[in-house]
This record gives sequence, structure tokens and C-alpha cells, in this order.
Amino acid sequence: MNTLKVTITPNTPFVEYVREFDAPVAAVYRAHADPDLVEQWLGPNGYITEIDHWHLRTGGSYRFTHIDPDGERYEFHGVFHEARPSDLIIQTFEYDGYPDVVSIETLRFEDLGTGRTRMVGHSTYPSQEARDVMAESGMEEGMAQGYDRLDSVLAALLATR
Repeated sequence: MNTLKVTITPNTPFVEYVREFDAPVAAVYRAHADPDLVEQWLGPNGYITEIDHWHLRTGGSYRFTHIDPDGERYEFHGVFHEARPSDLIIQTFEYDGYPDVVSIETLRFEDLGTGRTRMVGHSTYPSQEARDVMAESGMEEGMAQGYDRLDSVLAALLATR
């Protein structure tokens, strides 16, 4: 099974992560670009994701809400600064509950051959404190759960080809 590897280096405002998928780069990128697919995997287990808008293109933007099992809503938004299909996404990420703290995220998609993909992410926060708040929020567990669901979304996509 592919697992998420998160690196949170002390005394830096960065979070780095790597995850491999048993699917070609084009499929993994598509699952990040298609809002109907994103709703199926983004976020922690038990949460519903509602996408207000999701325009994955250079200069595009997004807004979505996670709804936890108790009905609590968590809203997020950002801008896609660069989107190169099957290669790179650079975006901002902001949680409405922690205003004025914007991270910049870079996501690279690497073709490993034999229909496999490595995704490498790097998030930069405006301060050490902001990074620590995010790291302590359950971010790693939520990301891991979402990417595990992405495995199922990718398997279904590949089965319909």
C-alpha cells in the first residue's frame, strides 16, 4: 500500500510530503482537476466536501467546504497561480477560520513508469507559528485519509477505460 510521507522540519515554515499512486500521471492530475472527482476524495474520513467552484487552470480559483459528522463547516479558498496538466500545480491555500494566513503550495507529478505516479508537495507558511498550527490541526491524518480515498477514485477511473 502507498503511504503518505510528511516531513515537518523543526524551525522552518515548511511542510513537505510525498505520496505514490498506482495510476498514470494523467489520471492522478485529472483527479485533482475535476471537481466531481475532488469531492470524492478531498478531506478526512467522515467529512463531506462541497465545492463552490474549482477552476484548476493558471489564474483560476477554488472554494470548498468540509462538513464534519456533527455538521460543523470548515471553509477554504485559494488561487491557482500555475497549472500545467500532468506536471505542476502552484496554489495558495487559506482556511477561513484562520484568516490572513495564506500558504503557498507546490505540487509536482512525477511519472514513475509502469503506470505509477509520485506526487511531491511543498507548502510554505507565512510564519513558523502558522505552520505549527496547521501541523497540529490533524492535517497529516486528514491528508493521508484523503489520499487513501483517492486510490479508490483512481481505481474506478482506470476500470472505466
